[in-house]
Amino acid sequence: MMDAAPMSPVLADILPRLQDALKTKSFDGSLKFDCGDSGVIVLADGTATATDQATDCTLKMSPDNLVKLLKGKLNPMTALAMGKIRISGNPAVAMKLSDLLKG
Repeated sequence: MMDAAPMSPVLADILPRLQDALKTKSFDGSLKFDCGDSGVIVLADGTATATDQATDCTLKMSPDNLVKLLKGKLNPMTALAMGKIRISGNPAVAMKLSDLLKG
């Protein structure tokens, strides 16, 4: 496990909202949002953290696209096709994300 890297204000704003969502909804597996120099958010073991670690699936994208994705303003399939999101690892884990994000 690596230390938590410095995090952009955008990711710092998203992290507590994901932590709140995980209090009421379960998420099986582990998923990392990798926003490069802006930092990472890892969903694993029922919580969200800024500590980088190996995960079942990694979604690499810009912080702006992460915000749009989480607000439902960016279709994940379209974003993948347009190269706005790169996925590695198990894509089935990423598919479970929609259940977590539903209000």
